[in-house]
Amino acid sequence: MELLHSWGVNLAVHLQTEFRDSEGLFHWISSVADLHTTFYVFFPVWFHLRRDVAVKLIWVAVVGDWLNLVLKWVLFGERPYWWVHETRFYGPVKHPELRQFSITCETGPGSPSGHAMGSAAVGYVMVTALLSIAAERKTPPLLSRFVQMILWSSLALVELMVCTSRVFLAAHFPHQVISGVISGMIVAEAFNRQKWIYRASLKNYFYITLFLLSFAVVLYLLLKALGVDLLWTLEKAQKWCVNPAWVHLDTTPFASLLRNMGTLFGLGLGLHFAGHEGSRKQTGIGFRSGCIGASLVLLQILDNMTFSSSNHFQFYLLSFFKSVVALLIPTALVPGAVDWTLQKRKQKKDM
Repeated sequence: MELLHSWGVNLAVHLQTEFRDSEGLFHWISSVADLHTTFYVFFPVWFHLRRDVAVKLIWVAVVGDWLNLVLKWVLFGERPYWWVHETRFYGPVKHPELRQFSITCETGPGSPSGHAMGSAAVGYVMVTALLSIAAERKTPPLLSRFVQMILWSSLALVELMVCTSRVFLAAHFPHQVISGVISGMIVAEAFNRQKWIYRASLKNYFYITLFLLSFAVVLYLLLKALGVDLLWTLEKAQKWCVNPAWVHLDTTPFASLLRNMGTLFGLGLGLHFAGHEGSRKQTGIGFRSGCIGASLVLLQILDNMTFSSSNHFQFYLLSFFKSVVALLIPTALVPGAVDWTLQKRKQKKDM
């Protein structure tokens, strides 16, 4: 494993040397590959275009990230930016110099890569959804094959860029991003076969959210009772990050867990409230466009809300509720508000 890690460090050094001027690009790619983009951008757009795809996106993203957390707790993956300082692999020889960036110092274990796993899973869902839409429209065979080639090639290129960015930033080793991509696609393919998620009730969402949260907490307590410190990586991040301000509480495993649980429960609440507004039959392009635009604007405002991490319990609790609201906005609040606005305008015209 030490040899594998050393190869990864050498690749990271090579990328940082050869593509020094591309720092901004890799930083942007890594930021966009975060599941935050799925929750705040992809979901509201898909929800008002194809609701089934949007629902699958959330399930794949949340369950995939939950599985990623469990795997990280079990696999104990190192991260390059701290491994290179602590390993004895190089002996008396000076270890390679790795640059660090503002998003390098993540605090959780490194294997498998959450960015690679999440982006691969979400990308797989969107590609298969687009291919399904093309099939529904009875695209000619030659054009259909061309579309398939373009979409799968695009996804492969995106994942290559995501994986490269994570290695360049010294946040992951190559084997961690590769295992992340494979794991993400397996999760996405598994949910391609699940139809019950489209019929799940609010009670189902509540119980599944509670189960996923309880399982993670029980696993944490069990391993802790066995003498396994699952927060060992936080200490390493604080010790080896060159800038203490780059170590953020929202990258810890529990912050990720509660955000995801809030997201899943928020989807259940949103669909529940939307179902009780079944009398609303607005499906026109103007209505959909208005909902998408308003949702993106409001989600951007919500996204700019940050919380102090001085009180960990309060930080985690507020993060959970913020994630709930992030899903309520495009599923229930905005459609209701846009529909009310259009109805008022129609009434004024009729007067």
